[in-house]
Amino acid sequence: MSDTLSSVFGALADPTRRAILQQLMLGDAPVAELARPFDMSQPAISNHLRVLEKAGLITRRRVATARLSHLEASRLKEANEYVERYRRFWTESFDRLDDALRTFQGPDDEPGIEHDA
Repeated sequence: MSDTLSSVFGALADPTRRAILQQLMLGDAPVAELARPFDMSQPAISNHLRVLEKAGLITRRRVATARLSHLEASRLKEANEYVERYRRFWTESFDRLDDALRTFQGPDDEPGIEHDA
């Protein structure tokens, strides 16, 4: 699984590839359509598509003369589940810190209110 995650996160590291995936959320698209928003050649976009395909984030198929790219959202789901475990860890850690601070402050201490010594 880690090799899969490495290729997914590597593919997601590039802003152009992330933008392509966003476009594909709207539906399958040919290279020319995917290249339109970018100031780069279709071969350059094709290189990005190869990286996305190798990572399993897209599949490509021929329809007549067009080669359409299709978003494979399941790979994004796997990556999200990996990141989600760490989000839960940090949320629980911050919750424990909040509890410790409340215990340390005591019931009469409210944040932002100064007490006479």
